[in-house]
Amino acid sequence: MQVVGLNVEESDAVLAALLGDPGMLDRVRRSVRERLAGSVAYPLKRGAMELLTVLREQGVPCAVASSSSAREIEERLTRVGVLHFFETIAGGDEVDRGKPDPAVYQLAAARLGVSPIQCLAFEDSPHGVASASAAGTTVVLVPDLQEATPELGRSVSLVLASLTDAVPRVSGWFGSRSDSLRSASRGTRASWPNRAGTR
Repeated sequence: MQVVGLNVEESDAVLAALLGDPGMLDRVRRSVRERLAGSVAYPLKRGAMELLTVLREQGVPCAVASSSSAREIEERLTRVGVLHFFETIAGGDEVDRGKPDPAVYQLAAARLGVSPIQCLAFEDSPHGVASASAAGTTVVLVPDLQEATPELGRSVSLVLASLTDAVPRVSGWFGSRSDSLRSASRGTRASWPNRAGTR
């Protein structure tokens, strides 16, 4: 739980301390990789495919801002068949500080050609919420391994039980603004979303 949302370097430091030394961490990592080889270790979250499909239909450009390495992000998204839904990705290995620092969200937004305040983030961890919020991005929390707490809830605009619950809200969130978002992703400034617009 301590490393959810952290980049590799920061999570390795925490895990090495918990396990006693870096050598033990390497042995554990090799064992886990051998066990997971060839399997889909990270299946899509419930509602993810439906949400990505609706966002694509609405013309909303999408990016991934993750603490995982860019290569790992690409491999995982390819494995579950959704890489093509994303215009770009930003990995924790591409920034100096991982989540909760806002750098990875700032990088993802820059690659989309928009400001972070024009973006809507779906997050599932305290570190991710802190990162997106610090970047100025509106945050929708979809809890996964860690439950939503009152403190965490104060940093987000909305808490949903699953991504399935986000699907019927897309038109309300983006509506006719999808054209301006497409333009923004090509370098023209758009004015949405702001925090009030997603409640």
